[in-house]
Amino acid sequence: MNKRTEKRWIFGVLSAALAAHFHCAHAVTIAEVISPTSVVLAQGDARKLASFGGKPVFWCGLHAFESWAAPLVGQTVASTPETDITVSIDAQKVSLEQLLIAKGWLQPAVLDDDAQAAIAEGRGGWACASATVPFQVMHTSVDPKVLAGIALNESGLNGRAWPWTLNIAGQGFFFKTREDAYRVVQSLIARGRSDFDVGLMQINWGYHARRFASPWDALAPATSIRVAEEILNENYSKTHSVAKAIAYYHSANPVPGQAYLARFARHLNQIQAGL
Repeated sequence: MNKRTEKRWIFGVLSAALAAHFHCAHAVTIAEVISPTSVVLAQGDARKLASFGGKPVFWCGLHAFESWAAPLVGQTVASTPETDITVSIDAQKVSLEQLLIAKGWLQPAVLDDDAQAAIAEGRGGWACASATVPFQVMHTSVDPKVLAGIALNESGLNGRAWPWTLNIAGQGFFFKTREDAYRVVQSLIARGRSDFDVGLMQINWGYHARRFASPWDALAPATSIRVAEEILNENYSKTHSVAKAIAYYHSANPVPGQAYLARFARHLNQIQAGL
């Protein structure tokens, strides 16, 4: 039995046991939110601890999380093997675990779309993380500081690399959501255009579309970082120079390449100073 199945089974048994004990006389509610991985459920006088997998995101401190979580206390919850613990948000039932991930307080073992968006946008506890942290979490082979410096060159917005960014024929556009950026990408492709860069690391669609499973995938922060690493590693294999690998990420032409490298160096200095 894997951990997720086991956890869901425990939640299902917990809900059933509480209901049986009290003959459904009392609703199950959230009595206390201890941390992003632990909540206390209550049914009448009975108390049970429910735990989530993953890591708490405390870059902004425990108090920030407690302030956010305070409205959850007293909410009625449901628990089934299919849905885990659910709460009602805007008249819709949502998984409490997924809510914690999407709002930026819980880092799951596997970074799904909600987790990647929360990290890259700087939601919740990620808001106070340094510029390199998203790359520390999502990188595989390239120094996170190098990736962060390049990303600030490519999609920097108010001191943060923004994931829902497009550059169309040399003009940059920042979108509020992944869905907004995706609609524009779809429109461009439908018109036969490929002269645009996409995502956190601004990968050129015309040259590198084959590296993505789909246009939607191209916007995923972890995918964008992975593809950027592929390109940087290939550049390094060709040049045997870190500086050239970074410059060539933008252009093999020495003039724009050197200007790009100079901007990268300024961002790297800011990162090392604590950005």
